Amino acid sequence: MPKLPQRVFYALGFLLCSGLLAYAYYLQFKDHLEPCPLCIFQRLFYAGTGLIFLIALFHNPKKVGRVLYGLLAAMLAAGGASVAARQVWLQHLPADQIPECGPGLDYMLQAFPLNKTLKMVLHGSGECARVDWRFLGFSIAEWSLLIFVVLALLSLLSMRRRNG
Repeated sequence: MPKLPQRVFYALGFLLCSGLLAYAYYLQFKDHLEPCPLCIFQRLFYAGTGLIFLIALFHNPKKVGRVLYGLLAAMLAAGGASVAARQVWLQHLPADQIPECGPGLDYMLQAFPLNKTLKMVLHGSGECARVDWRFLGFSIAEWSLLIFVVLALLSLLSMRRRNG
């Protein structure tokens, strides 16, 4: 069985990220499922990871470039996984330990400095603990955590592939 060229890994990573973002916007605008602040941050990590895969797809880098793109994509995927893991943790808290709902992300960005906004978002709120959607028994945050791990592995695998 022939080895897949590294560009296939980049294309798969980009298509996965862009497909997930498209589905997230579908859920938001068609099904009226509003994203919480942690969901919005996960979208940013998907966009960043997908952008790295897209740039690498067109660049078709050699050895050093493969490592740089792979590490950048893996770091962004790990960042997304940590945000998703935080949301999964919030979703599994007992009801009496869930933090109260806080202000929306738009308000926080306007009213507070960026570092305080980031701290407040990553702390989480009651809306981030709510589960409005499930597929095969898993919430969006749980699927997102799994997919970020897959993207990180795909990123690391892409570093080992030959050009093609």
